[in-house]
Amino acid sequence: MKLAIGCDEAALDLKELIKRYLVDKGVDVADFGTHGTEPVNYPNIAFAVAESVARGEFERAVLLCGTGIGMAIAANKVHGIRAAQCHDTYSAERASKSNDAQIITIGARVVGPELAKAIVDTWLGARFDGGRSVPKVNRIKEYEDSHQLPRGDETV
Repeated sequence: MKLAIGCDEAALDLKELIKRYLVDKGVDVADFGTHGTEPVNYPNIAFAVAESVARGEFERAVLLCGTGIGMAIAANKVHGIRAAQCHDTYSAERASKSNDAQIITIGARVVGPELAKAIVDTWLGARFDGGRSVPKVNRIKEYEDSHQLPRGDETV
């Protein structure tokens, strides 16, 4: 499996721990940064990771920030991406089985290291169930493909 990972400065230590954990398990991990403790514009990392998943360069991705919320919001702006913030193993399982999420986000200030590893393991071990969830996921895709709100006057 090819997996992308990225974080902001708040989650650097947890990203490094998760990356090592996955590499030790034989996962091919590409690190999109950040690599230092200086503040970064985290949406740029989320966009780069999500775009690489949308292009098919990676099967899945893990994004980390302080809460997991900002990374999820940013990643979900990329067409075709379903990113889910996960704070426990149940949300990680459902992110995959019910929502076919290609990306999970984790908050380093919310989730400890051992739980983060369990979340990643659960999510990677789960697969989209299909069944009752197919029409729901398809409806999200249809909406995304057919709805673009007009932009306002950007000169204001």
